[in-house]
Amino acid sequence: MSDKSEKFQWLVRVGYFSRAILYTVLGLIALTSMGDMSDGTDGIFRAVENLPAGTLLLWIMVIGLLAYAAFRLCSPLFDIENQGSDTTGWGHRIGHAGSAIGHLVLAWTAYQFASGSGGGSGGGAEEAASGVLGWPLGGTVLGILGLAFFLAAIAQAKKGLTGSFMNRISAAAPDATRWLGGAGFLARAVVFGVIGWSLVQSGFLSSGSDNVKTLGEAVAALSGMGFIFTLVGIGLLMFGLFSFVLARYRIIPDLGAQGKVPSFRA
Repeated sequence: MSDKSEKFQWLVRVGYFSRAILYTVLGLIALTSMGDMSDGTDGIFRAVENLPAGTLLLWIMVIGLLAYAAFRLCSPLFDIENQGSDTTGWGHRIGHAGSAIGHLVLAWTAYQFASGSGGGSGGGAEEAASGVLGWPLGGTVLGILGLAFFLAAIAQAKKGLTGSFMNRISAAAPDATRWLGGAGFLARAVVFGVIGWSLVQSGFLSSGSDNVKTLGEAVAALSGMGFIFTLVGIGLLMFGLFSFVLARYRIIPDLGAQGKVPSFRA
């Protein structure tokens, strides 16, 4: 294996570790009084900041989330996961590009907290949506993005129900991996659906940018739904634990000798 590929794998594993922290904290916030979900994504990183060695964890998350975003960008650019170039394959690869953009935003927020600037005002998503609404056909753009989140929610639910994600995980992973991932993907499907609906409302139903929800706000929106909220919180916590497993056992594609052309290890 090339030196570039070894570094690439190490960075991707740090990325999964960072995602694990993010979702574990989000699940704990939902199930306890650890933090404030109504503060959007800022609330998640503020809770991390308050943990022992919180600033160090935030810097690890900055590096990891950037690495994870780069990993996901390799899918549309180089088909690193061997998804193919048919309609289904490009659907997966475009979805990975969207994931990359989302994790770049998360990395920027983590950087703001790690560097001591205290994060944003909690209204970053609303401000961005307001800017998009000012474009020609901006409402249509937001609405289509909302529909994309609905499709992503369906894909997450399918993964959770079928366990198809296991074909990218080493057989040496713990026996509970299938159930941790299944519950986690189903919980993410619900959250993605809430985010999608908020974008459809803002884009197609002309309800303004105030309804656009971030990850934390989408979970907070479920807080009045009793056991459904609790189940989603448990699922998100399980997804965090699942991501810790991925940090160790995910099968990561090798990069070629030039660091660009990947070959997938099945």
